[in-house]
Amino acid sequence: MTLARTGEIIPREKVNLDKRYPIYIADTIGVSSPYQKLHWHDVLEINYIKSGSGYYVINGKRFEFRQGDILLINSNDLHCAYEVKDLVIMVIEFDMSWFVSSLRYDPEILSPYKDMGIHFTNLLDRTSPHIEELRTLLLEMQQEHEQARPSYISLVYAHLLRFLSCVNRYFRLEDARQCSSTNVSSLQLEKMRQVIHAMEEKLSHPWTLEELAAIVYLSPSRFSDIFRRAVGTSPLEYLIQLRLEHALMLLEQTQLKVMDVAMECGFRSLSNFNHLFKKHIGKSPKHARMRQHNTLSLKE
Repeated sequence: MTLARTGEIIPREKVNLDKRYPIYIADTIGVSSPYQKLHWHDVLEINYIKSGSGYYVINGKRFEFRQGDILLINSNDLHCAYEVKDLVIMVIEFDMSWFVSSLRYDPEILSPYKDMGIHFTNLLDRTSPHIEELRTLLLEMQQEHEQARPSYISLVYAHLLRFLSCVNRYFRLEDARQCSSTNVSSLQLEKMRQVIHAMEEKLSHPWTLEELAAIVYLSPSRFSDIFRRAVGTSPLEYLIQLRLEHALMLLEQTQLKVMDVAMECGFRSLSNFNHLFKKHIGKSPKHARMRQHNTLSLKE
């Protein structure tokens, strides 16, 4: 599915990688709140699920994943992730320009991304007899990256090159569109982005479901259904996530009182703000403020 990017409603996230070694490899535990928001970035991504379970919403399609699964995320994929249980993900991000020289000899090396949605799906077939080979390559790549022994850059590159070659050879489908389990169109997804933009512009506004639905001329029930399928959560729950993420930034970067932060982010009750902040962020607002204070003290 090709998405209209007119107006840059959700800005593309810029990932800064070393031009001499344009790859990032690390494990993440769970899914932090920023990545539960719809986002997209300028690098290609591979996720290997080391343990646990969860799901991605990518361009309006929902992909349930579990331990052992491998996902590919393209640079133009609008996506967000959610944890279900005990999630640990190996995240690999790399710049496609790293493979410019290889494209001269193998023009199809980046086909798993170039033909995403046409001949490839974001979630690779976990029943394939070749999936274990891919898992081994990713683990060996991470080991080389972390140990950083002589010539490790060449070996990381070689492992990634082999990984992409194997995906291109063994995981190509005749028509990946037949595998789609959703009917969220690009037009509907664009409408949801318009609503999200309105939320972000007026976080403190006491939005109602009816007001949000009216932005894109839909009934509240129809809007809620499309939003949940496109984003993975309800409109008002997503609004809470946006507000809490902004509140965390204010607590860590300003001297505003906790009550003032709550009001600025659209919470009408301090007790409700404290409860939701602890539930979603994993610590109290006062704890976040203390962390900011301690960081400033160390700098002094």
